[in-house]
Amino acid sequence: MTAEPTPAAPSVRVLLVDDHAVVRQGLRLFLGLDPSIEVVGEAANGEEALAQAGILHPQVVVMDLMMPVMDGIQATRLLRRAWPDTEVIALTSTLEEHKVNGAIEAGAIGYMLKDASSDTLAGAIHAAARGEVRLHPEAARRLVRDFRSPDMRETLTPKETIVLQLIARGHSNRDIAHDQGVSEATVKTHVSRLLSKLGLESRTQAALYALRHGLARLE
Repeated sequence: MTAEPTPAAPSVRVLLVDDHAVVRQGLRLFLGLDPSIEVVGEAANGEEALAQAGILHPQVVVMDLMMPVMDGIQATRLLRRAWPDTEVIALTSTLEEHKVNGAIEAGAIGYMLKDASSDTLAGAIHAAARGEVRLHPEAARRLVRDFRSPDMRETLTPKETIVLQLIARGHSNRDIAHDQGVSEATVKTHVSRLLSKLGLESRTQAALYALRHGLARLE
């Protein structure tokens, strides 16, 4: 008896946001090489991105930072508030300090340069869809150097410290659950509690905290 074929994993739904049509076209062509990524729409500025996100419900938004009408940092902040399950990768041409910090503070889970290879960008998109932090190495170094966190409100438990270290190493909730032998719901609870104790708002900020305080290292 012939075995039934294994159903293909669903594609990651991606929204491209950049004010230059030629950049969006290039990204669409690059990402089209990966059959597990589906570009569901495009936007030319932050306002369009918010409108498209509300209609298309992408899993990941690839967001330029310098755009007219509404820039990518403001759009990221508003998008993450409205749709917290949608992750944002900041994609820009330079590593300017205020852009790097602004994007992460706004809630971006990743920061990549436009000269990244198609494989690197595709990998970052898949990582974002899994809830994994992915930063350009130089951006990560600058962020760790400049990162300032509020005073810790409470001491982390040993389990929360382990979860924090795994977040800093780029693990998703599913990976952490498998590693620790607990449910994803339990991991989500640990993440929520450690963010509250550290006075932080995102996994990316938590990863930077761990790197800054020597709980993890940049590879």
